[in-house]
Amino acid sequence: MNEKLITYGGQAVIEGVMMRGRNACAVAMRAPDGTIVTHTESLSGIYKSALIRKIPFLRGLTLLWDSLGLGLRMLTLSANTQSGDDEKLEGPGLYFFLGLTFVVAISVFFLAPAGLGWLTEKYLHLSPWWSNLVEGLLRLLFLVAYIWGIGFMPDIRRVFAYHGAEHKTINAFEAGADLTPESVDRFPLEHARCGTAFLLTLVLLSILFFTLLGPLPLAWRMISRILLIPVLAGVAYEYIRWTAKHIQSPLIRLIVRPNLALQSLTTRTPDEGMLEVAISAFNTMRNAEKSL
Repeated sequence: MNEKLITYGGQAVIEGVMMRGRNACAVAMRAPDGTIVTHTESLSGIYKSALIRKIPFLRGLTLLWDSLGLGLRMLTLSANTQSGDDEKLEGPGLYFFLGLTFVVAISVFFLAPAGLGWLTEKYLHLSPWWSNLVEGLLRLLFLVAYIWGIGFMPDIRRVFAYHGAEHKTINAFEAGADLTPESVDRFPLEHARCGTAFLLTLVLLSILFFTLLGPLPLAWRMISRILLIPVLAGVAYEYIRWTAKHIQSPLIRLIVRPNLALQSLTTRTPDEGMLEVAISAFNTMRNAEKSL
């Protein structure tokens, strides 16, 4: 069971779901004509190295890097499937949009809270410990408010429903249940390895890490927040991995309850058609794994 927990994961895309194994991934999408379209890729990233997978923290960073690139490709593929040939996202315009999104995310969720925390230390005369706590709470508030806010957008609500379908499918597989829409629908929307749980863990860890740095000038405070993102990501990955492997423990289930609770903002109950898409993605990925 532990290998299953480590091996299989997924991601919601536009009108579809991507499922990832060790050697292959597959995305299934509901095309505008109502049919289910699938796409399969073999995985060739550095994370496939047996040595890399055994090195704590480094394995998390390489997996996250691979997953980021793969997820962006699958999102682009799903967007192009819905828009058709006339409005494809590609070329310099796509890279500019992705770069701008990355810069905005770093600015809003890391630099802005750091700046506001520094202001409380300078003008409200808070201690570095309290100003870092304020910074961390603001970062958490910004994250939750952003997820809550975009959840009102109809298109995002559908993506969140496909996210729920992805979780239900993996939960059903890990429980050994039949992968049919009726069977999969009985399983919960939450999953211990969800990216939402990773984000919350990263934000909470940032409070501890940045507090240990003590007082810093504004420039160094900003630089440290950017430079420590990979460190925080590596630690957060190991924490999520460890809790997922021991999720049957009552203590661990209590510890991860906030992570599971936050997923109520990023998942919605899927309909039968969405479950069919998620199951198709999972089965296609599994068949591709067997053929490699």
